[in-house]
Amino acid sequence: MTKTDRRWGRFTLHYVEMIIAMFVGMYALGALLDLLGLSVSHSRNPELSYLVMAFNMSIGMTAWMRIRGHGWASTLEMCAAMFVPVVPLFPLLWLGLIGGDALMLVAHLAMFPLMLAVMLRRLDEHAGHAR
Repeated sequence: MTKTDRRWGRFTLHYVEMIIAMFVGMYALGALLDLLGLSVSHSRNPELSYLVMAFNMSIGMTAWMRIRGHGWASTLEMCAAMFVPVVPLFPLLWLGLIGGDALMLVAHLAMFPLMLAVMLRRLDEHAGHAR
């Protein structure tokens, strides 16, 4: 295996780690909010529901990125990828052009390429050279 292969392997592993951390944050903190009676109804408040979910995903990713030695700038960029997709979608929701389910679906699908773009922007850091 070449040095380049190892670099892209580490990059790919980090991308998968970020997806896992995102889902762990989303499900674990979502379950905690449910347990505490603080969950937000997606059907009644899709905007707030999405923002809470994006925050929960960001917490999971932030924790893992900081454990792995990433700086705050790259960590916050990764978290922004959770929120940025919804910016053009909220007005479409408010105008009645899309529903809450479409908002969730499109925003979640957009997160993955945005996360990849953020990681490619700081390739050396995300390819295993965070420390």
